[in-house]
Amino acid sequence: MSSRRKFIQQSALAAAGTYIGALGFSAKSYANILGANDRVRLAAIGFSDRFRQTLFPCFLNHYKELNFDFVAVSDIWKIRRQEGEAFLKNAMGHDVKACLNNDELYNTKDIDAVIIATADFQHALHCVEAMKANKDAYVEKPFAETMDDAAAALNAVRSTDRIVQIGSQRRSGGNYQAAAEFIKAGKFGPITMVELTWNVNQPGRWRRPALVEKCKEEDLDWKRFLLNRPYETFDPRKYLEYRLFWPYSSGMPGQWMSHQIDTVHWFTGLQHPRSVVANGGIYMWKDGRKNWDTTMAVFDYGPQNDPASGFQVSFASRMHNGTENPAEIYYSNGGELNLNTNKVSPKGGLTENMAAAMNMKANLLPEFTLTDNAPKIISSANTGADNLTSNHMRNWMECIRSRQQPNAPVEAGYQHSIANIMTNAAVRTGYKTSFDTATQQVMANGKIFKY
Repeated sequence: MSSRRKFIQQSALAAAGTYIGALGFSAKSYANILGANDRVRLAAIGFSDRFRQTLFPCFLNHYKELNFDFVAVSDIWKIRRQEGEAFLKNAMGHDVKACLNNDELYNTKDIDAVIIATADFQHALHCVEAMKANKDAYVEKPFAETMDDAAAALNAVRSTDRIVQIGSQRRSGGNYQAAAEFIKAGKFGPITMVELTWNVNQPGRWRRPALVEKCKEEDLDWKRFLLNRPYETFDPRKYLEYRLFWPYSSGMPGQWMSHQIDTVHWFTGLQHPRSVVANGGIYMWKDGRKNWDTTMAVFDYGPQNDPASGFQVSFASRMHNGTENPAEIYYSNGGELNLNTNKVSPKGGLTENMAAAMNMKANLLPEFTLTDNAPKIISSANTGADNLTSNHMRNWMECIRSRQQPNAPVEAGYQHSIANIMTNAAVRTGYKTSFDTATQQVMANGKIFKY
């Protein structure tokens, strides 16, 4: 909370002290009412498609009720900076400050929080900047694409009292919350397998050819875009189509798997895989991309000190055939928990006939619906008032008010980053990868994975 807001609250509470009891309010409840009338001012870090098409519409679902406002935008490309200023000015009905970069933004007074929706590899580093500036932050996933960046951001957040929400919006979905409760309560039984899939058929996915034509080096700060990545000459494709190019993005793991693998960590309490192997390639879209258009990754999960127990997770994704209907199915000996159908069922469970042959008892889960209202999951989605991203944005905004931890705290981002980086290391090196808990580094062929 800024010194301005503290001063307003302290002064008003002091003045109100003589009569709040007569009004029937405790000091604490009066402070909450006062806080609700104290506007929280936000800035956008990156006027990206994700911000414009999804995050900002979700913000609009709640900003009037919770008394939030957008007052600034920072973008290093002149075209998007100007677009962002005009867009936010029109939406909010007042002038909005357009900043050349984040240094200029954080020198602006009276900004309380930021939404970070920049390139994948920048999220963690921009989170560090926000923490140094003492701002609350909504940080899009993937949280980080290298362990050094992940550790820097984790430590930066933990050194402050800022409210940081990672953009893992499944954690704000009622059906996912019900699934987490069911599994954690032991009612599902030991997980034996998890199948994750995410398939599309979109040659234009992550491509921006029209924008690439408009993108000129003189109109943006290329060196600032690169941040801590190795220097290379200006390439508008890598600036605008970064999800196709390592080391600016891991592509499928960072964009899609990070959502799904987060539920594994959440439901089980496990913080990272024990090992990962991966296979795939660029089988269809020969357009100069470096990140695969087809991926299969297999994870071993379980306690580090008990290699005999655990379960397998598979992630499969293809960009050349599919209808964008991501699947998440958890299996146990008694049946399945299917987050596509929103149901727990005895499907595939141990039947009486099969059990009798081994003098065992049948093991069949009951059949029931997790929740009555489960939103359809698509990667481009989710701006309606009742969907995951809208719920997630509201949770962050409410936590800025209450100073309580949000549904997806920084640890969730750190943990999905480990799984993503292990996957990317397997993709890039061809080796089975592991995680060194002592050094907090991803290992491939006995070496720390970097780029």
